[in-house]
Amino acid sequence: TEEEKEKKKKKKKGGGGGEELEEEEPDESMLDWWSKYFASIETMKEHLRQQEAAAAEVEEKEEMETAEGSKGQAKNKEKYKAPKDDKKKKQQSVPELPEKKNKQKIDELKVFNKELETEFDNFEDWLHTFNLLRGKIGDNDDNATEEERIVGRFKGSICVYKVPLPEDVTKEAGYDPSFGMFQGIPSNDPINVLVRVYIVRATDLHPADINGKADPYIAIKLGKTDIKDKENYISKQLNPVFGKSFDIEATFPMESMLTVAVYDWDLVGTDDLIGETKIDLENRYYSKHRATCGVSQTYSIHGYNTWRDPMKPSQILSKLCKEGKVDGPHFGPGGRVKVANRVFTSPTEIEDENGQKKQTDEHLALTVLRHWEDIPQAGCKLVPEHVETRPLLNPDKPGIEQ
Repeated sequence: TEEEKEKKKKKKKGGGGGEELEEEEPDESMLDWWSKYFASIETMKEHLRQQEAAAAEVEEKEEMETAEGSKGQAKNKEKYKAPKDDKKKKQQSVPELPEKKNKQKIDELKVFNKELETEFDNFEDWLHTFNLLRGKIGDNDDNATEEERIVGRFKGSICVYKVPLPEDVTKEAGYDPSFGMFQGIPSNDPINVLVRVYIVRATDLHPADINGKADPYIAIKLGKTDIKDKENYISKQLNPVFGKSFDIEATFPMESMLTVAVYDWDLVGTDDLIGETKIDLENRYYSKHRATCGVSQTYSIHGYNTWRDPMKPSQILSKLCKEGKVDGPHFGPGGRVKVANRVFTSPTEIEDENGQKKQTDEHLALTVLRHWEDIPQAGCKLVPEHVETRPLLNPDKPGIEQ
């Protein structure tokens, strides 16, 4: 947290007086992932503020329209207070503007203030999960919860259609569906994957100790792997910054449910669970939204923004085109690429660490990936480079965020 404070101080200095603006370009070598993260958080907060202000305005208008007699006026008075607060916020955020200009140089990632699944329909674009339950035996099973009766999960997709097929189905599928609707889906064999979990920080943890604080540490479980990062607990803190990554090897489908938990370290007795969150990795891996390593805004080969996916943008694009039976990508001169019937343009030069310029198609490929939802039939929104925020839940206190 000390580092975080230092960084915040630096940031605040960055927004200082007008004379500094000239030299205020962030020094590449000073930037790291955290600079990117904090800049992104500011953007997210700004976005939320604007949404709140807009909502307040809409509400105010509705109140004005429905205002009748004294009751209406009383309500209006109350309502007038809300927009005032918003204006204050707006005024406060004005001084940040010069800072914004310099910060524009920092690339950002997407900070979701909820789970990734809620943004992308649970990643059930073609793979649906059906719980397999044990039958009820006798009376004592009548009050057993569904969770307790789960013996396994069936994942798949079920399609019912009449033969001969109507023409629109053929059009929609983009191939002859009489050989079945499920062409081009991955094979059913087990696959080995390397899972890298990044844990940035926890906010507003539920106090676990008498002093109203907690001593949180991370525990991660996936299949037979059970990691407890006990020795790195953070003392007396409800908003710990962990900033850690963990690598785990796993095999789908046997080990696909990742549990990330935060425990409270205790000197005496057992450590209590504060809360946990479960992530279905398999759905993410097989989703068309490509929820493995998010697509970043720019392609760099050095610096704080180095491309982190094992595949380059051009490789990802070729794979998507092949799987989606899309014509392309055709890279042409003058920084143009054609995919399906769309043409995209972008710069084609890249600098390495020594400032040497090289020709590359990666920027072009990345431009297409970032607009993949515009591609007819095969297109869908790809998961951007991001940080997601997940609620921690405790089985003893169902439904209450910890």
